[in-house]
Amino acid sequence: QLQLVESGGGLVQPGGSLRLSCNFSGFSLDYYTIGWIRQAPGKEREGVSCISSSGSSTRYADFVKGRFTVFRDNAKNTMYLQMNSLQPEDTAVYYCAADLGDHGPWCPETSEYDYWGQGTQVTVSS
Repeated sequence: QLQLVESGGGLVQPGGSLRLSCNFSGFSLDYYTIGWIRQAPGKEREGVSCISSSGSSTRYADFVKGRFTVFRDNAKNTMYLQMNSLQPEDTAVYYCAADLGDHGPWCPETSEYDYWGQGTQVTVSS
C-alpha cells in the first residue's frame, strides 16, 4: 500500500527555520517524481519544489528560491524540505506528493501528482 506521511510542521517566528519530512512507503522513489505543494487559506494549491525520479534534478518556485532546499534520503525513503528565512506569506498546509514517471527538469503540475500525503501545517507568525 502506497503511503506518504509528512511531519515537521509547526509555528515559527518570521525569519525562522523548519525542516519538513515526507516518508514514503509501498513504492520505490526511483520511479517517481516527488514534490512539495502548499495551500494557503483561501488560495489554490501551488507547487513549491520537486526532485526528479533519478534524484539528479531539483526545481523550485521563484518565491522560495534561495530560502528552501529539497533533498531526499533513499536509504530512509524520505524527502525533506529545509525552509529558512520563513515569512508570514509562507503560512500554509504543506503536502508531499508523488507522480509516476520522469518529468525531466520540470515539476509536474499539481493536478498531475498521483499520490498525496495528508499535509502538515506551517504557520509563520510573531
